[in-house]
Amino acid sequence: METRGRVVVVTGGAGGIGAALCRRFAADGAERVVVSDIDAQAAAAVAAEIGGTAVPADVAVESDVQRLVATTMKAHGRIDIYCSNAGIAFGGGPEASDQAWRKSWDVHVMAHVYAARALLPGMRARAEGYIVGTISAAGLLNHILAAPYAVTKSAGLSLFEWMAIAYHDQGIRVSALCPQGVRTAMLAKGGERNFLTAGALGPEQVADAVVEAMRDERFLILPHPDVGEFFLRKASDYDRWLKGMRRLRARILEEQ
Repeated sequence: METRGRVVVVTGGAGGIGAALCRRFAADGAERVVVSDIDAQAAAAVAAEIGGTAVPADVAVESDVQRLVATTMKAHGRIDIYCSNAGIAFGGGPEASDQAWRKSWDVHVMAHVYAARALLPGMRARAEGYIVGTISAAGLLNHILAAPYAVTKSAGLSLFEWMAIAYHDQGIRVSALCPQGVRTAMLAKGGERNFLTAGALGPEQVADAVVEAMRDERFLILPHPDVGEFFLRKASDYDRWLKGMRRLRARILEEQ
């Protein structure tokens, strides 16, 4: 799918990967880019910059997602591309708070479910549409320091796999974006010693990878090519991969 002439919605669009996607879609000639974010003021700033429309929404609240989709449909008659991009980061393991686990689940899984519920009737009726989910390399490879993040990202990936299986023959395309480190505010919160900082890409590079993958209608979008290689290693010898991840975790904890 090409972006030119399309109506595009990007959640988490006020910064990071989301803002880069909004700018890239606008530059490529999208008919309208709808910038959605829980931060209404920041979303409005990005929308003003690119000549788009801002619609504030908390994607963890289904009524907000329904309103976002309904507002866009009323204004433009359709949604061609929906980037379910919002994310949140909590570290720790099982001891992380219930709030951290629930919020991670709501943003990384239920937000995608809510989007699918709102989008699929219209897309299926037109036999066309594209849904891109920002997952993470953690959805494929886990995250050695952040169980709430890794577990819910894996669940989100599974949902997108399911939709790609179920709706492809109805004209709906689905992709899962799985980058490693990206130079965003979320990565910066981890500090300079964040193990993902080395090799981190700029958000613009990630947006370029998304557009390229959409043209080819590829399911997995891997801006960091190493992620695909690591995923193959994991699948070919799970125990060896786990051993390597344990070594990596021990080294990082020792350096902190």
